[in-house]
Amino acid sequence: MGIDRAEHAMRVLNRLIVVPCMLAVFGAACILTYSVAARYFFKTPTEWQDETAVFLLIGATFFSGAYVQSLRGHVGVEAVAALLSKRANRIRMLFVDGLSFLFCAFFAWKSWTLFRQALHEGHTSNSTWGPPLWIPYSVMAAGMSLLTLQLLLEFVSRLAAKEESQ
Repeated sequence: MGIDRAEHAMRVLNRLIVVPCMLAVFGAACILTYSVAARYFFKTPTEWQDETAVFLLIGATFFSGAYVQSLRGHVGVEAVAALLSKRANRIRMLFVDGLSFLFCAFFAWKSWTLFRQALHEGHTSNSTWGPPLWIPYSVMAAGMSLLTLQLLLEFVSRLAAKEESQ
């Protein structure tokens, strides 16, 4: 019963996160449109717009990863699934979920180390605006942690379903 609660909590969290992600993409589009218009029509230099848009898109990309995974919306090769038996396909999915979990766990761990390093050493971007790099690194770390948690829940659910079917 614990896994059901965790999956429900993750579904709710994913739904709450996806709305700000959509707003971030829309905000990035507005900022970039303003940037182009300001440079073209008013000959105004822009220094913060591109990086702000990139930061927003990083946030939207990484925070929405767990939501997309919950829908199994990431790129997959279904041609292989059609060739395999149901049992072989379940094993393949378990293997893929486990491997994806390990990769994302490593990526999340490295993102947290980058975040900590950027925060403590005061790293900033090389632009004239120079925003602190702990901002995108923290978003990467949190988003990858959520994706890792989503993959772990799916892996455990597959294991539980496999045990029930035996």
